[in-house]
Amino acid sequence: MSSTETLTQPPTEDFALLDAYWRAANYLSVGQIYLLDNPLLRKPLLAEHVKPRLLGHWGTTPGLNLLYAHMNRVIKARDLNTLYITGPGHGGPGLVANAYLDGTYSEVYSAIDQDESGMRALFRQFSFPGGIPSHVAPETPGSIHEGGELGYSLVHAYGAVFDNPDLLALCVIGDGEAETGPLAASWHSNKFLDPVRDGAVLPVLHLNGYKIANPTVLARIPEDELAELMRGYGYEPHFVSGDEPFDVHRQLAATLDEVLDTINAIQHNARTGGSPERLAWPMIVLRTPKGWTGPKIVDGLPVEGTWRAHQVPLSETRTNPEHRAQLEAWLRSYHPEDLFDSDGRLIAELQALAPDGARRMSANPHANGGLLLRELVMPDFRDYAVDVDHPATSSSEATRVLGAFLRDIIAANPDSFRLMGPDETMSNRLNAVFEQTDRAWDAQTVPGDDHLAPDGRVMEVLSEHLCQGWLEGYLLTGRHGLFNCYEAFIHIVDSMFNQHAKWLKTTRHIPWRAPIASLNYLLSSHVWRQDNNGFSHQDPGFIDHVINKKAEIVRVYLPPDTNTLLSVADHCLRSRNYVNLIISGKQPALTYLSMDAAIAHCTRGLGIWDWAGNTDGEPDVVLACAGDIPTLEVLAATHLLRQHLPQLKVRVINVVDLMRLEPDSEHPHGLADRDFDALFTTDKPVIFAFHGYPSVIHRLTYRRSGHHNIHVRGYKEEGTTTTPFDMVMLNDLDRFHLVMDVIDRVPSLGSTAAVLRQHMADARFAATAYTREHGEDDPAIADWTWPSAAAGV
Repeated sequence: MSSTETLTQPPTEDFALLDAYWRAANYLSVGQIYLLDNPLLRKPLLAEHVKPRLLGHWGTTPGLNLLYAHMNRVIKARDLNTLYITGPGHGGPGLVANAYLDGTYSEVYSAIDQDESGMRALFRQFSFPGGIPSHVAPETPGSIHEGGELGYSLVHAYGAVFDNPDLLALCVIGDGEAETGPLAASWHSNKFLDPVRDGAVLPVLHLNGYKIANPTVLARIPEDELAELMRGYGYEPHFVSGDEPFDVHRQLAATLDEVLDTINAIQHNARTGGSPERLAWPMIVLRTPKGWTGPKIVDGLPVEGTWRAHQVPLSETRTNPEHRAQLEAWLRSYHPEDLFDSDGRLIAELQALAPDGARRMSANPHANGGLLLRELVMPDFRDYAVDVDHPATSSSEATRVLGAFLRDIIAANPDSFRLMGPDETMSNRLNAVFEQTDRAWDAQTVPGDDHLAPDGRVMEVLSEHLCQGWLEGYLLTGRHGLFNCYEAFIHIVDSMFNQHAKWLKTTRHIPWRAPIASLNYLLSSHVWRQDNNGFSHQDPGFIDHVINKKAEIVRVYLPPDTNTLLSVADHCLRSRNYVNLIISGKQPALTYLSMDAAIAHCTRGLGIWDWAGNTDGEPDVVLACAGDIPTLEVLAATHLLRQHLPQLKVRVINVVDLMRLEPDSEHPHGLADRDFDALFTTDKPVIFAFHGYPSVIHRLTYRRSGHHNIHVRGYKEEGTTTTPFDMVMLNDLDRFHLVMDVIDRVPSLGSTAAVLRQHMADARFAATAYTREHGEDDPAIADWTWPSAAAGV
């Protein structure tokens, strides 16, 4: 903020100009929904001037336009750096209209000039084949999220202002959106906002009373109850309401000046060493009619101020002359002849109301975060390598080692990297980060609290929605981060992941959108080592969900040990415009590859582990694995085969980059068929031990010529509170079962291996009996390592 002084209200004549600007935005919004031609109504409105399919949402749009016009005033008066974030993103025509009015739209889309022909093109493209979506979308300048799904505006706003001390996020929250779970939790984000180093969020709860067909909860509770609710969340509410435009203009202008002065005072107090007490941030409750300034009555039924104004108030305007006449009257009520000149340009007096350059909310560089993105200062991940003298003979905790790497990334990037997680940073063994930083916390602290501070870089709250939303807002405005979570519960943000992946997919094809840092997930406490928590904590299905998305966006990594995890993490944190899913265990586990070997393996994405197999030529069977526990079981099974069937030629393949299994025609990381066939063969049985659901591997490989030979073992929805090895046995992923699979599928073995097969079945029974008697796994199984002599070293 540039000043802590109270600004007086604009004089009455300025309200007339401000109201005219609002009318211009409303006119352009209605035109986008309805018109194909005759954009300035130079002639009577005819059927051919109206779109055949009417799509869009009018109900929330006039309120969005009202706030936009008023924010333009205070931005100019105070030189504010402001993002405009809209929860009711279906008010898309309003945000497009305002970007057009301030000139940004024509700057990024040169074919849509600020004249009559440009206005025609603006109207024609909206919700039209080959045009733009009806929601606030990546194509909309000034936007940082897709507005089709509700609930994420406030959490994105907070994510945007973290480490942006001069940024104000004006966040409009629709009263329908306010009913969603993510939005309800988002109000608590103010307890994680540091007024010294972070910017400010000004929430505006826009009450227009209705959703698609029902009233909204917050619009139907008494005002004093709503005020207490907001105060309980830690805000000081300011109410603006009415349906007479100039009265609302006066209220809103005065209120904006008051709340901006309060924000300035809070920040000034914090930044000059004032009282450390957390103060109540202001918020605004704006109550205006739904579909304000639109048709009041249609076909004898009330529209303005009712649910009928939600989408398209006048239907069939091409075929219904009465409705078309109402539409023309509605458009003319804004007096476009007073707003636009003879060429169709906004008149100079109104152009002057918009801010200039990057101060325009539609041109704010934080809404195109790649423009502000700085490379992470990265320590050399090789410096954190664990020693591996012989494969599978020593152990380490992969995520604990990664924690030290993240600690030093935080130290080197004190204002551009954050670690998010739902109260699981310690549980996921990333403890080392607390040697450098604390948990962000601006609420009450008591003796015994651990690593809580307003300026902490670790953000923990028991809401996966908030973790995801904060990180999205942080990334979209040009910073970096990592979200660590229990594997089973990342599903809570399935829909948020969907929306972000769709955003990335779309922005890749918008030239003026600069690439942003990738969204990086680290899932630990995974399905195979949730034996203490049981069935409720066992679900590897987020992999399935991720690979549904466009191949150019998603990457899935299953590093089998510590050094491969370090290599993968370094790669992902440096990447742009992807969603990277990394799955790694946190328990002590065998290490397989030296750092140099790990880098080579991760670069390939998959490869033959010749030290584990016993053939340099054509194998009799391929044992493949993806994931740390499947890798362990495959290696143990391979060792058993080499002991008992030394004549059997076994090839072991480990997959770290799951998308390598797809053909190169389907995914940028995919293997060419000839390379896949060379590795997996076209005619030999492949036993594939997989971290997740077996169908994933079949889905990725079904085009391969040898697909009919691939037999996958993975998670099959069997689990409970039990021991680690019992867990893999419940799902037939254990080493003994893998040996049995080999015997069943290698034709040359036939009945000659019947005795070994029986021994393997007996070993399973014995392992189960041991756990039932002792409550832990047989040490011969739990402590298994690869005999160094067999490793050929």
